[in-house]
Amino acid sequence: MCRFGGIDILINNASAISLTGTLETDMKRYDLMHSINTRGTFLLSKSCIPYLKQGRNPHILNISPPLLMESRWFANHVAYTMAKYGMSMCVLGMSEELRPDRIAVNALWPLTSIWTAAMEMLSHGEGAAGSRSPQIMADAAYALLSKNSAEYTGNFAIDEDVLRAEGVTDFDKYALDPSVPLTPDFFIPGGTYDHHFSQKKERKASRETINKELVKGEIVDVITKMKGLLAPELVKKINATFDFELTESTGTDKIYLDLKNGSGAIGEGLIPGGADVLFKCTATDFVKMFNGKLSPTTAFMTKKLVIKVRQGKSSRGDETRELDEEDEEVKRQRMNA
Repeated sequence: MCRFGGIDILINNASAISLTGTLETDMKRYDLMHSINTRGTFLLSKSCIPYLKQGRNPHILNISPPLLMESRWFANHVAYTMAKYGMSMCVLGMSEELRPDRIAVNALWPLTSIWTAAMEMLSHGEGAAGSRSPQIMADAAYALLSKNSAEYTGNFAIDEDVLRAEGVTDFDKYALDPSVPLTPDFFIPGGTYDHHFSQKKERKASRETINKELVKGEIVDVITKMKGLLAPELVKKINATFDFELTESTGTDKIYLDLKNGSGAIGEGLIPGGADVLFKCTATDFVKMFNGKLSPTTAFMTKKLVIKVRQGKSSRGDETRELDEEDEEVKRQRMNA
């Protein structure tokens, strides 16, 4: 304050990281992450607010991720996620609290891994080729901090999205090795990748790989949830087996659901000899249906879901009947629906 006469910008970037599970995270490490990440962000913000109120275009910028409440971002390092999300929760709350004071509070997060000392430590020096330099975050931060603080607040921004909105089209300059597919960062919303990495063939391959991994993570979540529902009573009630062929532009995944034997089972692969019912849809629609975001009836009626029912054996082997619009039984089901 004595040197510069005021504070216009606070960037909360200091962070501690430990990608360890619950049993592997000692309380000293837990306290360190929460003290630096969440408490540090709150404390620095609290201390600077009186001076930011006098600023010309005051901003608080937290280097923290979007608040995605999905189990895959918590399962392997819940303590770190809690600490990092604490920084984002400060954005969520303070942006509204300080809106009357025209103090902007936003979050910025990288789309890909950024080659920092922390990344070098975590990857043992082997992840540089798939990373971008910190310059992309610096440029994105400058763009955000140049916005009108009274108008732009409460946002969870991604670095590349910010720069694309500013007219930037060349992102190779940020890559440490433009010929290598980029490594996605944690906590990125699934849809974010739809419009990225399209400048070169290598970027298209990177985008497809990233999308596939994101969808696979969601499928794992669905399988985990369904395992928790398996029970002998359910098997007795359903008494059938199911195969799912999940297609995407990145390939096909196969999942089986056995509700005919024992206590039931679910996993990757297909029922040996074929299931009683085969479902075909995209992996994205599969996840939407099991998360209640897409009605199976709607999916079927709009041909997003194909159903094949196994009818039995003949001299030619197992026969299946595909349900389509010409099937009388299907017509009746449609009318009843």
